[in-house]
Amino acid sequence: MKYWGYLAAKFALAAGFLYPLARWIHHALPAPAPYEQGGQMPMTRDFAYAFAMLSVSLLGAGIAWAIVWDQRYRCRTCLRRLRMPVLRGNWTHVLLGAPQTQYICPYGHGTMTVDELQLTGRQGPDWQPHEDMWKELFALEETKK
Repeated sequence: MKYWGYLAAKFALAAGFLYPLARWIHHALPAPAPYEQGGQMPMTRDFAYAFAMLSVSLLGAGIAWAIVWDQRYRCRTCLRRLRMPVLRGNWTHVLLGAPQTQYICPYGHGTMTVDELQLTGRQGPDWQPHEDMWKELFALEETKK
């Protein structure tokens, strides 16, 4: 729940930035006088407003893409960025093991596997939570002593 709440908060923050910007453009570029009353030609009268709103729309799409990209590589438990990418598989032997990248939470909450080659269509990343990976590793080290 914390993971999705963080995503919603990032989108709300982006909307809180973009909506006032769009409202400011709407008020800064008022509608011109109609052409029949001596206004500009119809082709050019709305160009500035349309270009400004197009720019805001493209900025909003870019911010939304960056938010989703950032959220994709975060731990589902603690929301920290996943680290330590490990490449698995081989591009030259695709049938034996497709290339993948594995990321791990620095606090041991889980690992995420991202397929680099997607033959059967778009596949989402595979998140596998771990109970307490570091305790398990330290216990293994203690048994060797």
